[in-house]
Amino acid sequence: MTQRVRMAIAGLGFGAEFIPIYQAHPDAELVAVCQRTEAPMKEIADHFGVPGRFTSYEAMLKDPQIDAVHINTPIPNHAEHTVSALRAGKHVACTVPMATTLDECRAIVAAVRESGKKYMMMETVVYSREFLYVRGLLENGTLGRLQFLRGAHYQEMAGWPGYWEGLPPMHYATHAVSPVLSLAGALAESVVCIGSGRISPQLAGKYGSPFAVESALLTLRDSPVGAEIARSLFETAREYVESFTVFGDRASFEWEQTQGSGHVMHTGEVPKHVEIPDFAHLLPPQVAPFTTRGVYDDDHEHLSFIQGSGHGGSHPHLAHEFVRSIVEDRQSAIDEVTAANWTSVGICAHESAMNGGARVTIPDYEGVTG
Repeated sequence: MTQRVRMAIAGLGFGAEFIPIYQAHPDAELVAVCQRTEAPMKEIADHFGVPGRFTSYEAMLKDPQIDAVHINTPIPNHAEHTVSALRAGKHVACTVPMATTLDECRAIVAAVRESGKKYMMMETVVYSREFLYVRGLLENGTLGRLQFLRGAHYQEMAGWPGYWEGLPPMHYATHAVSPVLSLAGALAESVVCIGSGRISPQLAGKYGSPFAVESALLTLRDSPVGAEIARSLFETAREYVESFTVFGDRASFEWEQTQGSGHVMHTGEVPKHVEIPDFAHLLPPQVAPFTTRGVYDDDHEHLSFIQGSGHGGSHPHLAHEFVRSIVEDRQSAIDEVTAANWTSVGICAHESAMNGGARVTIPDYEGVTG
């Protein structure tokens, strides 16, 4: 491509965090935003000077000036919005999870193949500074051979939008699943999961999921390494954390247990606190500042900064990878097969928990065609 990728953003809660990133990116141009409620949409568009403004997602997809859509709509809409955008000839980036059912995952993979467009699931953890740091330790041999991986995501979702209420913990598991599978360089093959504890009947009634916590063990395709995933969403006392731990034969990395306590490297049996550097140098200078700040002032921070420390500086890395995959005409780093596998781990894990811990095989999406 010789021209900039003309981007549109759908959903302006978390999605607004990406507006100035695309505006500043040397290979992108933000041409439109979409939000169902007109007043806040116009306020945000005015604030950032965005020319294209839509309250209808369908109308936005008809705009021939748009090359790609970054979807930040509610989770239940991800699959429908992704498929319709692909069929409209748009490249798609979508916040996590990819979908809510295995059939929806298959439909998205098929739509990508049929359309020939690029797809990327915008999973934040695998572009966090912690992940980039540990990946470097793995690549340079510091960790040695991988022996075991653990991912966890504990969060209290009370007060978030209504569609979250009672959501099965593993249906939003990619923040815990993605780093362990990515570091292992493998897709998940099967999962065994147990549900633990109980949430209130009012919460449980919405999705029919009674569990406060779900814990899973994964087998990985063509790998001797196993992984453990733990997830909670409601009525479980714990400081917010998205974390992963990596056990190697030479050294192991352990995510800090409470915010500010410090990440730990274990060399043999000797623990030592480590400082994690920022990785803004990997980005074009125009978007590098967004690894350490949001788009507004401190009084208007999105929950991803208040609870999640800005997702480890991942936002500009995600936008950059998506845009470059289009410019370079290549698969994105989190393409449709990878996204479907990571998302399906959680869906299949919950199925296992609801069936007393029965082993569930993760579908193979590589053979899906349009």
